[in-house]
Amino acid sequence: MEPTAKVTIKAYLKPHCGWSKGVRSVMDKYSLQYEEIDIVNYPENYAEMVAKSGQALSPCVEVNCFMLADVSGEEVETYLLDNNLVEPNSIPLADPANRGCSGHGPHHQKKFKTFDFFNKS
Repeated sequence: MEPTAKVTIKAYLKPHCGWSKGVRSVMDKYSLQYEEIDIVNYPENYAEMVAKSGQALSPCVEVNCFMLADVSGEEVETYLLDNNLVEPNSIPLADPANRGCSGHGPHHQKKFKTFDFFNKS
């Protein structure tokens, strides 16, 4: 099966996010070139994603001008395969395609102190 057409992809991703890593992993698996758009460090990119997708959750991936909003890498892969935009292969993913953040990384480094209202010591 040959892919039907050239694929143009814009991926609105966070630099450190499990869902975003899953999308990148799918792109790598199929050797797809894509434009990665950082929505964390560039507020204008986030605003563009919200305007195009109609919602505020990420990742969002635009494939040939069709927006996949708030998707996992697994959903992106399914879309690409179902629309004959990539050929199936058995290359393993470098990162899970359907997993959120692992609890590690810069946005999970805050430590919260609990306060026991009943213990005054």
